[in-house]
Amino acid sequence: MPMVRMRLIGSRDDADTVINALHGIDGIEHVEEVDDLSPMMRDDSSSSELVDDSEGNVYYVEVRAPNANRVDAVQSVAEFIGRERGMAVEFVDEF
Repeated sequence: MPMVRMRLIGSRDDADTVINALHGIDGIEHVEEVDDLSPMMRDDSSSSELVDDSEGNVYYVEVRAPNANRVDAVQSVAEFIGRERGMAVEFVDEF
């Protein structure tokens, strides 16, 4: 089964909205928020003091999809809600 991994950048309410919508997709049985493995580390330490850099929280979500069609549905739903709520959605291979 394919695994879709994504980073959601926004508020807790935004992330919960995406996660709840993903649970509602037919055929999706596994949606899990994963703890950040390195909460104090930054990818870009040069910007760690900027005010804008601390406004959004990052949520890591894994979704197990039964097939490629459901992978497309997961990505489409996450992107749509992300646009509607003004949050960033990034699909990644690994966290």
